[in-house]
Amino acid sequence: MPADAQRRMELLRSLRQIAGKRHVLTRPDATRRYRTGFRFGSGKTLAVVRPGTLLEQWRVLDCCVRAGVIVISQASNTGLTGGSTPDGDDYDRDVVIVSVARLAGIFVLDGGQQVVCLPGATLHALERRLQPLGREPHSVIGSSCFGASVIGGVCNNSGGALTRRGPAYTQMALFAQVDAGGTLRLVNHLGIDLGDAPEQILTRLQAGRFDDADVRHDDAAASAHDYPRHVRDVDADTPARFNADPRCLFEASGSAGKMMVFAVRLDTFEAEPQSQTFYIGCNDPAELGTLRRLILTECASLPIAGEYIHRDAFDLADRYGKDQFVTIERLGTGRLPRFFALKGRVDAALARLRWLPENLSDRLLFALGKLWPDHLPPRLRSWRDRFAHHLLLRVSEDEAGEMRALLDRWRGTANDYFDCTAIEARKAFLHRFVVAGAAVRYRAIHPRQTAGIVALDIALRRNDADWFEALPADLDAALVHKIYYGHFLCHVLHQDYIVAPGQDCLAIEHRMWALLDQRGARYPAEHNVGHLYPAEPALADFYRTLDPGNRFNAGIGGMSKKRDYND
Repeated sequence: MPADAQRRMELLRSLRQIAGKRHVLTRPDATRRYRTGFRFGSGKTLAVVRPGTLLEQWRVLDCCVRAGVIVISQASNTGLTGGSTPDGDDYDRDVVIVSVARLAGIFVLDGGQQVVCLPGATLHALERRLQPLGREPHSVIGSSCFGASVIGGVCNNSGGALTRRGPAYTQMALFAQVDAGGTLRLVNHLGIDLGDAPEQILTRLQAGRFDDADVRHDDAAASAHDYPRHVRDVDADTPARFNADPRCLFEASGSAGKMMVFAVRLDTFEAEPQSQTFYIGCNDPAELGTLRRLILTECASLPIAGEYIHRDAFDLADRYGKDQFVTIERLGTGRLPRFFALKGRVDAALARLRWLPENLSDRLLFALGKLWPDHLPPRLRSWRDRFAHHLLLRVSEDEAGEMRALLDRWRGTANDYFDCTAIEARKAFLHRFVVAGAAVRYRAIHPRQTAGIVALDIALRRNDADWFEALPADLDAALVHKIYYGHFLCHVLHQDYIVAPGQDCLAIEHRMWALLDQRGARYPAEHNVGHLYPAEPALADFYRTLDPGNRFNAGIGGMSKKRDYND
């Protein structure tokens, strides 16, 4: 037997001894959902391992390090840039995916002021855990509905829709690294005394065997405390938040899988018991930009959220996101992670039946959505007809009067607003949420009418008055649809382009990058570079510092896939 085959067999035998045979997946049909990205990316893997304890996770990692394979940590696989899956088949070593979804522990500290989350803990589970305490996690809608993990958000500096909270960030984490000499070590920066040896630390943490006396409260940050001040600086020539911002790169925060994270400690936030939503329409982008500056400079408190939707995005979500809207509305967010997990398993099973139509489950859901009665309130449809640009502004109830006075002063012949009822507010934000999947669903329903999707996640300069994009005519003609939406007060926009048949998606994306560079924008803003974006020099240096041997998540950010980055 060749030496390589012998090493693979020995590694798989060891992994099965650690995690159990049923939790070491090797068949292509069994590993498909783990090695295929939510929107982008796929590749081969030697195995998918699903450890059931933190100690198993540590031993699996130790085994992989000794075998010299590439390790990709994966929680929920909900990322949009392929950052937690293999990319292609051109690695110089085997790839092992370590799925941590079974490690879903959450521990509450200081009456809910902070939490410690294990690798598989989801945002949705954290939200439910904190709700009785009147507290909230960093993000409360969006990726949480898909079962996104808490640690995934920290590792990707995810931003979220809540204006006051900034990117997911902490300086307190428990993680493993491999140094330049190949030595694996466990680093406990949680601020909790758990012992010295990895076995002791991980076993005590898993069981929650620590008390208040073990928890230290020092100067380490567990959230982006200074973000409200930072985002209010509307004259700054840099974005408020973006993936490569050195201010937000610290050990696990922004690590993008270049280490293995076992736990993070995070601040929580006081829940808003009552709020008011204003639905704003405008036909002049400059006027909407003026409103943004007024809100950030004149309001005593920042709004809870300020979400932008362009009319074209409104229309595409109305048609291609309707079934998702109805599913969320009828099932609730509590059942949604299981629904999408089930859909993933069904899609994997149907993919093996090549005689069935492509994307059958998406087609069926789309058809069912078309049969459902109109799901949007009349006033939203009226504003859609009147205005090209829409802004959903949610504020605390005690700040509604100040915001209403500001909006009355701003409104004019080409811009207007109304106070949403509770039902209108819920439906408006849900409609904004399903915009994110509209391009994917369009491609699934019309595979022959598009060459693919170019999805950009950009951060504009805080002082950029010319915020709305104007594309060159030839580039605009190469697109079937343009979908603009985002977190307007933070100047973070998601711009999805459905590319016309026969066009080169990669060439179009590179032209888009050049245009963004000319505007001083940074990208990606909040979704990790993954295998879509090149890592900026500072970010690439950060990755090399965390992982000098290129043993973790090799190839992200367009970096080398070779051992020791040796191309």
